[in-house]
Amino acid sequence: MITCFIRYHIDPARKAQFEHYARNWGQAIPRCGADLIGYFSPHEGSATLAYGVYSVESLTAYEAYRKRLSEDPLGRENYDFAQREKFLLREDRTFLRLASGPHAALVKP
Repeated sequence: MITCFIRYHIDPARKAQFEHYARNWGQAIPRCGADLIGYFSPHEGSATLAYGVYSVESLTAYEAYRKRLSEDPLGRENYDFAQREKFLLREDRTFLRLASGPHAALVKP
């Protein structure tokens, strides 16, 4: 299992648009095959950083999920919404694997 952390730099004057975008992904992402942990908008501290977090089985599963998401009507609508409203200033993805805790699978170095 890998987890995708998306760090967004958003226009702080358009936080409401980001939250609308996040709610749409809350429907589309699970429907297209990823385990959505959540979308997080600024509250205290930075007014420009927001996050989206979800897990998939592998990078191969991620590629299949992304294809389904691009073909999903709400997914396409959300991509278009972000392009039109221009509230996303930057988007960075990082894929991580759980490495701690008794629930993590032990991997020999």
